Amino acid sequence: MSNAFMIINLFLLLALVKSVFLKSTAKNTSDELAKAQNKIIMLEKKYEDLQGEQREKNNQITALQRQIESLKSPPLIIIKDSDNFQDRPLKFEAGRADLPEGLRLFIDNEVVDQLESFAKQYPGYVVEIIGHTDGQETVEPVSNLDQTLENVASGNESVSNLKAGSNADLGLMRALAVVKNLQDFQRKTGRLQGLKFRAYSAAQLFLISGEYAGTNRSPDPTRRRIEIRFTPAAVEK
Repeated sequence: MSNAFMIINLFLLLALVKSVFLKSTAKNTSDELAKAQNKIIMLEKKYEDLQGEQREKNNQITALQRQIESLKSPPLIIIKDSDNFQDRPLKFEAGRADLPEGLRLFIDNEVVDQLESFAKQYPGYVVEIIGHTDGQETVEPVSNLDQTLENVASGNESVSNLKAGSNADLGLMRALAVVKNLQDFQRKTGRLQGLKFRAYSAAQLFLISGEYAGTNRSPDPTRRRIEIRFTPAAVEK
């Protein structure tokens, strides 16, 4: 009887020890699980932070690539001499810079849209208008640009008052006529805001390929053109 009692007590003791061991093991397991979960949360947060940093780096790289591309190949719009545009000529009269109606419509209806698109890609850039001629000698032997050019540029006189004594004069006059038209368009419509325009002349110096032209006094409509370029604003050093 006493042996049976001792055996029962031994079983009870073993059961108690087992219960305590299981509780201890369960608590340790729960603590370890909680630690593991906290570590997972920390790792997930670190991973998200790294992803955010990588996205930011990718955006910076993309922005730099765009900036490099814009510096390598600024946009260029070429308006070629043409007899017809919606039944109106795009070309200037020989020796003159009065803006033909067809050319004015072409600029207002098509070129302006391109300028606005480029302006978003190249903020702060200056729009250069460059007049190119062929090698024909000009009609007027005497220029009046030295006396009149500033008044025309300021709007006090019309471009039609200018007389070209050389192809350099003629290219500048035509470029200025395009600039004045774009400035008028700015004032009347409120579009092209912030854009600054500069008029220049290349005379008969360059072929459309960009190479220097040889001596050729024959009429060549393919060389008569207006080039519109976006260029970074100059910084004086």
